[in-house]
Amino acid sequence: MYEEGMIKTPEGVELFHIKDIPENPKAMIVLVHGLAEHCGRYDYVVQKLNEFGYGVYRFDNRGHGRSNGKRGYLDDFQKFIDDADLFVERAKEENPGLPLFMLGHSMGGFITAGYGAKYPDKLKGQIFSGPVIIELPIFDALKEMDVEKEPEAPVPNSLSQLICRDQQVVTDYENDPLVLKETTLKLLTTVFIDGVAWLAENLKNYSYPCLILHGGDDQIVDKASSEYLYENISLEDKTLKIYENFYHEILNEAEKDRVLSDIQNWVDERI
Repeated sequence: MYEEGMIKTPEGVELFHIKDIPENPKAMIVLVHGLAEHCGRYDYVVQKLNEFGYGVYRFDNRGHGRSNGKRGYLDDFQKFIDDADLFVERAKEENPGLPLFMLGHSMGGFITAGYGAKYPDKLKGQIFSGPVIIELPIFDALKEMDVEKEPEAPVPNSLSQLICRDQQVVTDYENDPLVLKETTLKLLTTVFIDGVAWLAENLKNYSYPCLILHGGDDQIVDKASSEYLYENISLEDKTLKIYENFYHEILNEAEKDRVLSDIQNWVDERI
């Protein structure tokens, strides 16, 4: 079953979402995309997850893709985390009794980790792809800027050549009309400075079984981010896997089926 539509947040922002459910699903996954992209870039991932027997709920973060909200803007990182909860609740309500997981890539990995720290006891586990957990050197300059003076100052999306070793993926990304060509100073600071600082303080509350996956040659989010997450989670059911030579988008690399198989095996062992 394929279904798409809009869901409204309590403050009235409409979020675009897609639901893909195979026959007789054995688990559900809420998928959270990264900065400047949108959930439509995960069609292949969702196709494979459906083949594994998992239903998938995915959505465009506010200000991204086909969701409402000021383009590339956010004034409070908690809104991203709370938006994800809308889809967790929808998935739970529509699929009572089925185990539910969350899969987050990059900034979506930050949202996923933040969700884990803020909303315990709702999921069976979480999966991370190149998550942003610590401050990134590429955003060091943000700390020197007067964000409140120009919160909507545009910041170009200039890292496309580093997302993947597959040049076709890069070309498709650059030509995708739904991929943001720029974000804003406020979004970047509230997530990548304020958000990661909050996460560092609150990781002690994180208690979900988790699978942490990262590209060994990721030049956007260093693998140290995933290593930090792994080392600072207190529970025993945690797995860290680094894919040598992979760039940032491990789910788009030529060897993506290997990554998806690892996800399948991990999920199947927990349902």
